[in-house]
Amino acid sequence: MRKGAKDLWQHLEVPALALVPVTLGVCAYLQIEQSALLTLVVSLLCLLVFFAGFERSRPPLKQIMPTVVLAALAAAGRMIFAPIPDFKPVSAIAIIAGAVFGKRCGFMVGALAALVSNFFFGQGPWTPWQMYAWGLIGYGAGILASRGAFDRAAVLYAYGFLAPLLGYGLILNSWYVVGFVHPLTWPAVVTAFSAAFLLDATHGFATVVFLLALYAPWQRKLQRIKNKYDLLLG
Repeated sequence: MRKGAKDLWQHLEVPALALVPVTLGVCAYLQIEQSALLTLVVSLLCLLVFFAGFERSRPPLKQIMPTVVLAALAAAGRMIFAPIPDFKPVSAIAIIAGAVFGKRCGFMVGALAALVSNFFFGQGPWTPWQMYAWGLIGYGAGILASRGAFDRAAVLYAYGFLAPLLGYGLILNSWYVVGFVHPLTWPAVVTAFSAAFLLDATHGFATVVFLLALYAPWQRKLQRIKNKYDLLLG
């Protein structure tokens, strides 16, 4: 693939990610009747940017394997911990992927984990939102790690707790409120977010627990693999 085309897809990533919450905000402000459909289309377009860019880059097999394996582990972990609501390792594994292999790998691991595990939990209009939200957590981790933020354990664990609340819970709850709560009033918004807070907090707590258990050993092993095979996932 020509470098110019590859750069174009990469330049579209941040605008695509930003367009999703902006669209949610505009739909909420304007009280658009078909908000659920409109925001779903925008989230799908965002995912298209990442998947098309990944496909167009035509990475060799050695570059694909870490993304596929980590996504499979995240999906399997979500299914194993299914009996415990919102106590899942997906966010933690997406963070590890982004920290070691870069923001795009982090996004793809989170997105693919949601897609694959939903063949077990059930596919629906929530799937693109879960893909976007978990991908966003991995993408953000890649950006922070590239700037050395995760060298401080406090930053890593703070991100691990806050990202599920603000990068996953806030997005999914906003989609539900904007798309399905009519009329959209402040009491209705507060009620919806309050009802989800305990689950979102559990998600954040679980992510910290999994990071405490997995981040250090996995980070060392994955970094060795990255260096040994000269992996440049971005």
